[in-house]
Amino acid sequence: MRLLIDEVGCEWSEAWGIVNKTFAYTNHTVLPEALEKWSVDLMDKLLPRHMRLIYDINHYFLQDVEKKWPGDIGKLRQCSIIEEGSPRMVRMASLAIIASHSVNGVAEIHSHLLKTEVFPFFVELFPQKFLNITNGVTPRRWLQQANPELSIVLAAWLRTNQWVINLDLLSKLKPFADNPNLQQQWAVVKIHNKEKLAKYIEDSCGIKIPVDALYDVQVKRIHEYKRQLLNILYVIYRYKSLKAMDRSQHPNIVPRVVFFGGKAAPGYFMAKLIIQLINAVADVINKDRDISDLLKVIFIPNYCVSLAELIIPASELSQHISTAGTEASGTSNMKFAMNGCLIIGTLDGANIEIRDEIGKDNMFIFGAKAHEIEGLRKQMRKGDFKNDPRFDKVLKSIETGDFGDPEKFALIVNSLRNGNDHYLLAADFPSYVEAQSNVDRVYKNRSDWLRRSILSTAGSGKFSSDRTIQQYAQQIWGIQPCRRPGPVSVSVERLGTLGVVSQDAIGSISTSPSNVISLERMTPSDRLNVNAAPRITNRDFNY
Repeated sequence: MRLLIDEVGCEWSEAWGIVNKTFAYTNHTVLPEALEKWSVDLMDKLLPRHMRLIYDINHYFLQDVEKKWPGDIGKLRQCSIIEEGSPRMVRMASLAIIASHSVNGVAEIHSHLLKTEVFPFFVELFPQKFLNITNGVTPRRWLQQANPELSIVLAAWLRTNQWVINLDLLSKLKPFADNPNLQQQWAVVKIHNKEKLAKYIEDSCGIKIPVDALYDVQVKRIHEYKRQLLNILYVIYRYKSLKAMDRSQHPNIVPRVVFFGGKAAPGYFMAKLIIQLINAVADVINKDRDISDLLKVIFIPNYCVSLAELIIPASELSQHISTAGTEASGTSNMKFAMNGCLIIGTLDGANIEIRDEIGKDNMFIFGAKAHEIEGLRKQMRKGDFKNDPRFDKVLKSIETGDFGDPEKFALIVNSLRNGNDHYLLAADFPSYVEAQSNVDRVYKNRSDWLRRSILSTAGSGKFSSDRTIQQYAQQIWGIQPCRRPGPVSVSVERLGTLGVVSQDAIGSISTSPSNVISLERMTPSDRLNVNAAPRITNRDFNY
């Protein structure tokens, strides 16, 4: 608006029309603390012209609000870009909604909550603006590049490698989910990926972990709503249960390695304290020889995208356990599901749509639903909610110093008592324990687990970023694809001069059509049969 009015010389209505056609707003959170508010005093001091324009935008907008709800001061206050109070604040999300021609959430439940709980009055004013476009991830990085061994198996059974640009083709795997040949190849690929991760953990952390254990992973930003705390409290419960068992029962237990990874915001004290608790619990468990073959806990340092490419293909169970109604979408859940990792999670964010695509029987769902959350919080605040005794025992073990100085973790324990349990860990703990028991039961049946894993990958087609971007192009941007000419043929010799292919390699490459085998003409048994699967070597997977 400033550029168009002050420098281009547009009238207000013309400038506003251009702005409104230019901007669209994608919202990524329902958390109040993440919906930015900027100080009016600060804006006045640093950007006085911009602040003047915001006042004018708000003035014209509130005239429309007054026409919609005559005399309703409450509506004017709630819709205003300026939040009155001390200090006065600029509601940046409100400004974005008013200025944009469309507003979208990034998962179906998130978009629903935006409309019903976060911005209901704006929906009444601009119903045509609001829509949903579920996030996606690129299969080129998160499957083809991160998991090349699985990519070869997929191409063989689908009889095409075009799934990398049309992920819906993965659905053609479904009829083969019970096929023992495919299951054997699937298992071999998973073992190879687990071996790579185990080597990395030994090299970087100095901890040797078994590859025949269930690899249970939660890697994401550390935040109370994502509930890494619920995960580590369950680990304590599992550890205490193992310690209470007779050793004769140990052969019936599914061994687990529980991985955590993620960074905390610099000033987020509670998140840093949760990381310290995880490491304190890991230190006790990993040194306990009585259960060393049954449970390990690893906090992977310096989690990043490159590490994710190593971790995700090796994972067998992935935790997406946010309090229902707090996660906008999540995309790591899509990456894990795409790689055949089963999800334990709440009905939150994209978990709901993943469940709809891969089938509820192929996930481990637990916990309260979004519409139940506020009622449970009221119960907690009133003291009407009674904790599960197992949950109280876990807190007691922290308080008695089983994992270090109890004073250090007192803030964590206090955050879960006396009506302070905002993210409802106590409420969801019993169903979480039950879901984890179900995980153990299914994992013992390897064929059943592999079948579910295959169906997880087969149902992941919707979660390609190609679909997401196409929806943005069609529903928001109103643009058509512009195809580049090509592909352009490049000779092997030319690749050699560019240094892409070595001169030695050029001599070994045959360009004779008779030596080219098309995946389109191959049967799965031609490409990788069950007898050949255990003898797969690394050279089979180099691109």
